Amino acid sequence: MFKSLLKLSRPIHLLFAALTYTLGAGIAHYLGQPVRAASFGLGLLAVLALLGGAFLFAEYFRLPRMPLLQGETPRQSEHFRVTLLQVSYAALTLSTVAILTLLLTHSLNLSADILLGLAFLFLVAYAVPPMHLSDTGYGELILAITLGTLLPALALLLQYGQLHRLLPFTTFPLTLLALAYQLVCNFPAFATDQKLGRHTLLTRLTWQRAVPIHHFLVLAAFLLFAAEPFLKYPLGLVWPVFLALPFAAIQMIWLQRIANGGRTLWNFLTALASATFGLTAYLLALTFWIR
Repeated sequence: MFKSLLKLSRPIHLLFAALTYTLGAGIAHYLGQPVRAASFGLGLLAVLALLGGAFLFAEYFRLPRMPLLQGETPRQSEHFRVTLLQVSYAALTLSTVAILTLLLTHSLNLSADILLGLAFLFLVAYAVPPMHLSDTGYGELILAITLGTLLPALALLLQYGQLHRLLPFTTFPLTLLALAYQLVCNFPAFATDQKLGRHTLLTRLTWQRAVPIHHFLVLAAFLLFAAEPFLKYPLGLVWPVFLALPFAAIQMIWLQRIANGGRTLWNFLTALASATFGLTAYLLALTFWIR
């Protein structure tokens, strides 16, 4: 049961959330603001617990005809769903405690309050009925914005106290890569989603439109990174992201090969997408922290 709960909490997404949150704190560090370890840790705990709880709530509210465990009996299903709900509430409680601690220690400002509230509303809309956007085809957009934009912005506000022009230059291309990653994650389960009537971004777009949109998102992200030095974004901050470009190129080539009737190898494709987004976020965060 523990392994099933861990899988449903989407640890790779939680890792990406930690990376992009660390990126936001890295921008504050680059701007000369000493990073406060306590507020950094509490903020990270709050967002990871909130995100993990949202993922578990989303699974709890899945359509009844969609089993949570392979080969489960009705009794096992009911027992697991109760456990899932309990763990979801525990994660939400942990996030609330972390946020209250930030409030009591005066670590939050008005902008951070608004952004944290926005992240909470986004994730509630993602996971909980009546909106339950995770099953409407718009949940991927919510996750991409949360991972690529909201979490870095929140970390920057916690440490620096205000937003900075470096943030949109960094997070907008990253959000495009996050959306491309979410789209790739839909491909392996496409046939099952259609059979069970589950709506995802891919089922709404269809294969024919999703593949060129995926390519556009990846190319646009790296073209934006390439153009940023001309907009007075320091070259030393942006050039490391192009170390992830070979993974992005292979990712696009491999998806196009599958679309043309080649071997699927979904695990390889999702690993490429994870490497493209994760390595880009890591390189950006590392660059800001070491400069």
